Amino acid sequence: MAVDYAVIVVYLAGMLAMGWWGMRRAKSKSEFLVAGRRLGPWMYSGTMAAIVLGGASTIGGVGLGYQYGLSGAWMVFTIGLGLLALSIFFSARIARLKVYTVSEMLDLRYGGRAGLISGVVMWAYTLMLAVTSTIAYATIFDVLFDMNRTVAIILGGAIVVAYSTLGGMWSITLTDMVQFVVKTIGVLLLLLPIAVIKAGGFSEMKAKLPTEYFDPLGIGGETIFTYVLIYTFGMLIGQDIWQRVFTARTDRTARWGGTVAGTYCLVYALAGAVIGTAAKVMYPKLPSADSAFATIVKDELPVGVRGLVLAAALAAVMSTSSGALIACATVANNDIWSKLRGVVSRGRGDEHDEVKGNRVFILIMGVAVIGIAIALNNVVEALTVAYNLLVGGLLVPILGGLLWRRGTAAGALAAVSVGGVAVIGLMATYGILANEPVYYGLLASLAVYVIVSLATKPTDAAVLTAWRERLAGWGAEAEAPDSDPVTV
Repeated sequence: MAVDYAVIVVYLAGMLAMGWWGMRRAKSKSEFLVAGRRLGPWMYSGTMAAIVLGGASTIGGVGLGYQYGLSGAWMVFTIGLGLLALSIFFSARIARLKVYTVSEMLDLRYGGRAGLISGVVMWAYTLMLAVTSTIAYATIFDVLFDMNRTVAIILGGAIVVAYSTLGGMWSITLTDMVQFVVKTIGVLLLLLPIAVIKAGGFSEMKAKLPTEYFDPLGIGGETIFTYVLIYTFGMLIGQDIWQRVFTARTDRTARWGGTVAGTYCLVYALAGAVIGTAAKVMYPKLPSADSAFATIVKDELPVGVRGLVLAAALAAVMSTSSGALIACATVANNDIWSKLRGVVSRGRGDEHDEVKGNRVFILIMGVAVIGIAIALNNVVEALTVAYNLLVGGLLVPILGGLLWRRGTAAGALAAVSVGGVAVIGLMATYGILANEPVYYGLLASLAVYVIVSLATKPTDAAVLTAWRERLAGWGAEAEAPDSDPVTV
């Protein structure tokens, strides 16, 4: 394993080095939080694909393939569909807004009265997303070093917190681009063909497994529908995803670069399912489907290749973890603390170092994420709670603001409140993993949004005019870049 260890150590050291390099570029709020809005199409595509394809998409995607066969691709496939929908229909308008958070968008659209409560909901979602990604370090480091779970979480989490705190979005962008390359080589170009060959090829896989393993809908229509509601719609409104859209140099970059990333996700989804199906042939009685990835990597890959593929899994986890962390810190500082601070310090006239403030919040949120990850055991439940809150509470007011002129601030606040409370109450009634909470919570949010919006005074014409100007790219002052744009 010495060669494998060396590969991993070099990879981790490279992540920290890029964090240090990113620190030298992040001199303004725009540079720190959204990489100066200067990413070209290829770098934008790579980093967007990296953040959406995390540990759940890699380790979990292979596990679903092990359990259900090719239809196990649906979870990651719906993530790709969501990214495609976001990129084709909404990303250009989102990029032109020149904001930093989803809540700022809601404030612009509804007249400054929807941001705080939506910020709290979005903060809870990004926090739990960061926690679940951080927990995944334990699985990878256990395979690598037979490491204690707590030590593994602290080690992996500390590296992500370090490079994210140092350089913000610049560090995360650079590391994500490397992680995208490592994942492509490790999973698509190495693990996929090796797994299929070791399983005897597709003909042998079909001969040894039940026919439902090759049924595209074998996982079940209700499960697929739930994946669409949670993951496809979740991609449309998550702060971690929007914050990457904000890094695009132009709205054209956001649209086409995101389309490339979404297409890549569809390929990645199918690859994970095929790898899991191959693992079922080789190891038909594993105690857990989620152990399929680690088992096939540990037992079937040659030295050096094994280290690279494990680095790919680590890359998948780190990219999602760092993206969720900076999103969590951005929301906590800009949507929650800054509003509370504005009330407390109104009239003081004190100056505030925004880069330093955001860096401090990443550090604080990072420590909190590591602590919660150590205490929490059930990753699936935590992730389900996060996405249920996100979709049930925020989907309707966000898409309503983009698509329906008659939507009002009162309707948006009612939709966030009723949707969020309904989801929490229904999870307590039906169970956290049940499908009903997100179904009924989303319907309640939609009904309240429409009824309250129609029953209240329309949004002020001046607010809507300013909103339309921002959507067209006219109302926001262009941010001057500190250096030449990144056009890769």
